Amino acid sequence: MRTRKSALVAAMCAGLAATLAACGGEGGKDPDAGTNGVGKLPAAKIESKARAAAGSARAVRLSGNLVTKGRTYTLDVRLKGDGGTGQVSTQGSTFELLRVGKELYLKADAGFWAREGAGKGGDAAGDAADKLDDKYVKVPPGDPSYRRLTGFTDKKVLLDGLLGLHGRISAGDRGEVSGVRTIRVLGGEGGEGGSLDVSLEGRPYPLRLQRAGRAGVIRLADWNKDFTLTAPDQDHVLDYGRQIPDGP
Repeated sequence: MRTRKSALVAAMCAGLAATLAACGGEGGKDPDAGTNGVGKLPAAKIESKARAAAGSARAVRLSGNLVTKGRTYTLDVRLKGDGGTGQVSTQGSTFELLRVGKELYLKADAGFWAREGAGKGGDAAGDAADKLDDKYVKVPPGDPSYRRLTGFTDKKVLLDGLLGLHGRISAGDRGEVSGVRTIRVLGGEGGEGGSLDVSLEGRPYPLRLQRAGRAGVIRLADWNKDFTLTAPDQDHVLDYGRQIPDGP
């Protein structure tokens, strides 16, 4: 008798649990279980927390494509407060950037410099390209390209320019970026003003950005992972004074 009663109680409890789960009651799975809780917040608050987390991070890695002023750039750069380093490609050309404090260096092969100097000096331009091959060229602050190139190595400038969404902010679907659970925040109707995938694990860092107007997709990773920035050996640096020859 006691065994039959125990079996009956177990069966009743199992049936009740199934009913609660089907109705979304206590047996349902909480989508915020084990997360940092930002998924419960209003969309504008999620975006605000993501921007604050990004701004306070010591370092980050950005990779992907962005379109600015009609030009598409592919980048893979690591940034922190006092500089950055990485690779940038645009219009068939690829170059490396290194900034240590205010000192900015550009490194590329002879083909890059030959393309940049095409039609601007004949044999002299070719000779200059050979001399610049695989060397670090110190970009003078007065050079027209200094400000634009520095922007790719400036954590604050780059993040401030990239992370803003346009239009009314709304919450989108939950998903994953590189195995990390995320909540998507949308700008404008259906994300026309851009979208931001924010981590639901640990600090609410932005992990993926779709820029407004299909102006590129950027992944953000290695938050707070420090790295070393060291100026190149002087034997591998060419300093052209006020302006580099036919810079990018």
